[in-house]
Amino acid sequence: MIRTTPLHSKLAAALIVTSALTAPALAQDTQPAPAATEAPASPATTDTAPDATAAPDAPAAAEATPDAPAAPAAAEAEAPAAAPDAAATGATAATSPEDGATDAGATDQAATGEAGTAATEGAEAAPAAETPGATTQVAAESDERAPQPQPEVGQDWPFWGGDANAQRYSPLDQITPENVGNLERAWTFHTGDLPEGAAIGKYSPENTPVKVGDALLMCSAMNILISIDAATGEENWRYDPKVSPDAIPYGATCRGVSVYTAPELPEDAPCKTRVIEGTVDARLIAADTRTGELCQDFGDSGQIDLWDGIGEKVPGWYAVTAPPAIVRGIAVTGAQVKDGQAEDAPSGVIRGYDAVTGKLAWAWDLGAPEAMKNGPPEGETYTRGTPNMWTTATADEELGLVYLPLGNSSVDYWASNRSEAENDWSTSLVAIDVLTGEPKWSFQTVHKDVWDYDLGSQVTLIDYPNGDGGTVPAVILPSKQGDIYILNRETGEALTPVGEVDVPTTGELEPDTLSKTQPVSEWHTLRKDPLQEKDMWGFTPIDQLWCRIQFRLSSYDGFYTPPTADKFWIQYPGYNGGNDWGSIAYDADAGLIIANYNDIPNHNRLIPREEADELGIKPIYEQGNQGANAEGAGDAQAGSPYAINVNAGWRNDVTGVPCTAPPYGGIRAIDIKTGETVWDRPLGTARRNGPFGIPSHLPFTIGLPNNGGSVVTKGGLIFIGAATDNLFRAIDVKTGETVWSDVLDQGGQANPITYEVNGEQFVLIGPGGHHFMETPIGDEVIAYKLPKG
Repeated sequence: MIRTTPLHSKLAAALIVTSALTAPALAQDTQPAPAATEAPASPATTDTAPDATAAPDAPAAAEATPDAPAAPAAAEAEAPAAAPDAAATGATAATSPEDGATDAGATDQAATGEAGTAATEGAEAAPAAETPGATTQVAAESDERAPQPQPEVGQDWPFWGGDANAQRYSPLDQITPENVGNLERAWTFHTGDLPEGAAIGKYSPENTPVKVGDALLMCSAMNILISIDAATGEENWRYDPKVSPDAIPYGATCRGVSVYTAPELPEDAPCKTRVIEGTVDARLIAADTRTGELCQDFGDSGQIDLWDGIGEKVPGWYAVTAPPAIVRGIAVTGAQVKDGQAEDAPSGVIRGYDAVTGKLAWAWDLGAPEAMKNGPPEGETYTRGTPNMWTTATADEELGLVYLPLGNSSVDYWASNRSEAENDWSTSLVAIDVLTGEPKWSFQTVHKDVWDYDLGSQVTLIDYPNGDGGTVPAVILPSKQGDIYILNRETGEALTPVGEVDVPTTGELEPDTLSKTQPVSEWHTLRKDPLQEKDMWGFTPIDQLWCRIQFRLSSYDGFYTPPTADKFWIQYPGYNGGNDWGSIAYDADAGLIIANYNDIPNHNRLIPREEADELGIKPIYEQGNQGANAEGAGDAQAGSPYAINVNAGWRNDVTGVPCTAPPYGGIRAIDIKTGETVWDRPLGTARRNGPFGIPSHLPFTIGLPNNGGSVVTKGGLIFIGAATDNLFRAIDVKTGETVWSDVLDQGGQANPITYEVNGEQFVLIGPGGHHFMETPIGDEVIAYKLPKG
C-alpha cells in the first residue's frame, strides 16, 4: 500500500521539496589496476584487497588531529559487501552562519575588465599542424629533464589545486573562525565574458585563477586569458583567442591555467615564465605572464592545434576544459570528447608537449601505444572512440609521473562493441612516465563501465604512513560512486582496503559482457545505502505517489543495476554522485580529507535504434553541435544498438521535483588515520528555491546538488561555494558548522583560492554560474579580506 509521510503536512517540508523544483539538473562535464610499461595489462585476478590491518596508525602529517570533533550529522555509508571469489579487482598493477547570510557586496569596488589594456588581443587562430617527426628529439632529451623545485603555496596559489600536490590547503591563518564574520569584499573584477547569441544557455565557466607574484592569472569561459593585480583587481592585460561559439561542447568552460618557468631561459627572456591554457576549440596557448604576448617559441607562434591527428573537425565534439599538468617541462593534456555521440568518436589520446617549444614529446594512444607514440602516420588518426581525460591531471615532479583520471569510452551505456584496450583502461587512474610517455601503473575503479562513472576528480598527493614510522608517497583517488582510495603513487598498489563485490548482471542486455564484480573501497565511501520505495518523495502526496509508481516500474537491483531498454532503470548514485571535478581538499595538520559530494540518482533508459531514429536522435556530426542538454539526455550512441536517455537527478516529469528526498548533497570531513567520518553536513539552503521557481528566501539547510570544490586553511576554515543556493560560505574545520556566508549574484560553481598580498590574506572566488546547475550566469571574480585595523 502506498502511503504518504507526515512531511507532506508541514509547510517547511513543502518548501524544502519545492526548492527542488529548481534543483539543477546535475551537470556532468564529462569524464577516472596495475602497472604497464608496454601494452596495458589485464586487471589482476586476485582479491587484492589489502589486509585491513595494514591501515596506518597515524599519518606523519596528521599529528595535530582536531580535538573531539562533533558527531556526524548524517550516518556514514556502510562499507560495501565483502569481496566475493577471486574476481578481477580494480586494484591492479600493470607490469609497467549560513542562516543569516549577509551581503558583503555592499563594499564592492567593482574593478571592471575595461580598465586593462589589450596587449595582443585578437591574434590569429588556427595554428599550423605539428610535425610528428619532430617528437622523438624531445623524448631523447628526457635524460636532461631533472626534477625542478616547485613553487610553494602560501602567499601564492601557484597551481590549479593550490600547491604542487593539489591539496587545496593554505598555510595562511589570518582569517579564523573567530574573525571571519568581519570578512568583507575587497574588490570585484568583471571578466567581460558573458554569453551572446548562440552561446546563451551554454555558459559554465568554473574558473579558478592561480596567483603568482603580484598577479592573478585566469581564463574566462571562452578562454580569454586575463592577468589582474592581486591586491586591487585592476587588469594588467588580456588576450582573446577568439573562440567561436560553435566550439562549445556541453558548456563554455575553462577551469584554469598552468604557469611554467623555464629554467633554461635567461631571466629577461620573453616567456621566461608563461601561462598555458587549453581552449574549447582544442588549442594549447602559451603567453608571457608579464605582458600577455604569445610565446613565439611555443608551437606555431604561441599555439598548438590539438585537432591535429584527431580526424575531421566537428565543432563541439573535441574540447579542452582543464589546465594542462606540467611535469619535468612537459605539458600534458587530454580533452573532453562530447559523450554519447558515436563509437567512431575523436580519440581519447593523451599528449605531452615540450612546455617551451611546444613540440610533441609523446602521445599515449591506448589503442595503439607504439604506433602512435610520435603521432599518427600521414593519413591516419589516433585510435577513435577510446576513453579520454576531460578533467585535471596531477603532476608529480619528483617521480616524473603524471596521474590521469580517465573517463569511459565514447559510448557510455553499451559495452559489447568495445575493444580489449578500452576495457582494460577505461575509468582508471593511469600513471604515465613523462620521460617516456609510457604507463607505469593503473588502477581501475569500474570494470566495463556502462554507467558513465568516469573519474572526474583531480587526485591529491600526500605522504601516507607505512606503519613502520615512515611514509609512502601516496595518491588520494575519489570516484563518482563515492569511493575514496589511497594508492602508492610509485606502484599503484592500494594502501587502504579494496574489495571486489558481486553486482547484478541479470539484465536482458549484455549479460555475458558486463563484469560480475566491481571494485569498492572498504576504507571509506561517500555512497549511501540503496534506495527503497519509501525514499520516494514529492511536492504533494500525489507526485510522491507518482514517484513510487515509477520506482516499482523501474529496474533497480541496487548499486550497478545494469541498463535496460524495455523500461527505465535507476542509477544510484547518478553520474554526478560522489566527488567530481571540484575534487577534495586535504588538511595535513588536522589529518582530514574534506570532500563535498552529491547524493542523487539518475533515471535512465536505453532507446532502441529504430525508436531513436523515429525521435530524430542523431550524432553531432549529422545534426551539428546542438548544444547544452545534460549529458546522456538523448544521445545517439551511433554504432551501438541503442541511444540513451538520462533523466539526471531523476526529476518528476510533471513537477520537475526530484523523486528522492533531500539532502541532495553534502560536505564531509574524513579522518586520514582511520577513514572514519568526523562530521558530515548537508550543503546548501532553500533560500533561492521555492514553488514554481519563486525564491523562498528561507534559510533552511537542506543539502543541494553542488558543483565545485573547497579550500581549507591553517586558520581552521573551509571556503566553498558549489551549492546552487548561490552562497559562498566559510565552515569551521573542527565542527563542520557554517560560520560565515555571502550572497553571490551568480552561481558559485567554481573552486575558491586564498593568497596573501602586503601582509593581508585574501579569499577569492570566480563564481560565474552554471547552465546545467540552473544558477545565474555572471562574469564576476570576487576577493575578500578582513578590514584593516
